[in-house]
Amino acid sequence: MDLPNGIKRTSDRRSFMKKSIVAAGAVTVGSALLGHELPAFAEEKSGRLTKGDAAILRFLAAAEILETDLWQQYNELGGIQDQEVPGGSGSPVYTAALSFLDGDMNQYIHDNTEDEFTHQNFINAYLAAKGADTVNLDHFRTLPSSAATGAQQIGRLTNLMQLTVDTSWWTRYRARTKNPDLDPNFKFPQAIPGLAAGQFPAIPRTDADLSPDDHIQAIANTAGFHFATIEQGGTSLYPSLAQRVTNTEVLRILLSIGPTETAHFQTWQDKAGNYKRLTDPTNGLVFPELNAPPFGGETFQTNLIMPEPVPFLSRKFPVCSIIRPTETRGATMGAVKALTGDGLFIGQSPEFFALLRDLAEDADDARRECH
Repeated sequence: MDLPNGIKRTSDRRSFMKKSIVAAGAVTVGSALLGHELPAFAEEKSGRLTKGDAAILRFLAAAEILETDLWQQYNELGGIQDQEVPGGSGSPVYTAALSFLDGDMNQYIHDNTEDEFTHQNFINAYLAAKGADTVNLDHFRTLPSSAATGAQQIGRLTNLMQLTVDTSWWTRYRARTKNPDLDPNFKFPQAIPGLAAGQFPAIPRTDADLSPDDHIQAIANTAGFHFATIEQGGTSLYPSLAQRVTNTEVLRILLSIGPTETAHFQTWQDKAGNYKRLTDPTNGLVFPELNAPPFGGETFQTNLIMPEPVPFLSRKFPVCSIIRPTETRGATMGAVKALTGDGLFIGQSPEFFALLRDLAEDADDARRECH
């Protein structure tokens, strides 16, 4: 990820973060984080946690805050707005288009959104309880909301209206001979090549996007694949970072939250396979039939939702059905690069990218300590 001139040095990033972002003090679940200015170049407080464990939890807190932001946008327009997940009033046309993938899509979107709220709140509350600095990204809620009826008009952290969706997870989890941890240079084919080659909305940008029918359905299809793209990232991130933690309680947190990301991913992978085959009449985006040439075969089969067995750790062992990748080296920087490539942060400030990189570097530097 290329960062703008003037903030590439770690000291620059750390100075900005200490002055603006990392918060310390008590935290109440569901409430705003309490921020205060820390000295420039100071290390984040780890409290009663190891430096590495605190860094890993801070990166995960930031990732969950970002996830919550994007899922909240999806829920406002296509989910269920209630006391559990308030905000927005829904878009009936968009919700109907999503229901083509599954009649319960609005419930699944609601539940995924609530889950991400609980993840971000718990991790930050745990950091605070251990006397460690927490994460608050409110400074960066500057991106515009959708102007479609049903969306709240508030500042956002993420952009769902110019996505470049990587759908290579589709073939990665169906491949039987290639594992990204053992074959890092192998390029897994895209399920929907067009989504990876342009910028497309996953929510209606304005009410004009609600027609024609194949256009709003293409937006819903894009969302369906994007849901799985996001959640497969968390599916890999938690086990990758679990290999670095020291404290068994922190390990328990990662091993308890991580599988919920996997449950999300499998749900969304299943629903993505129900997409409507079409060509968007407004931009030419094609959602092809994956069960027929030039696609077809097990690599693209739409009703496969469980990981196919692949070589694991070494090819000297029998193949095994696993989450992949789970390589721990560079896991957090890889996550930042993937989210950035997705287009989620189009319009964000240089300081935002500097902060993400700083948090990722600290987490990638974490090492399990022996006592």
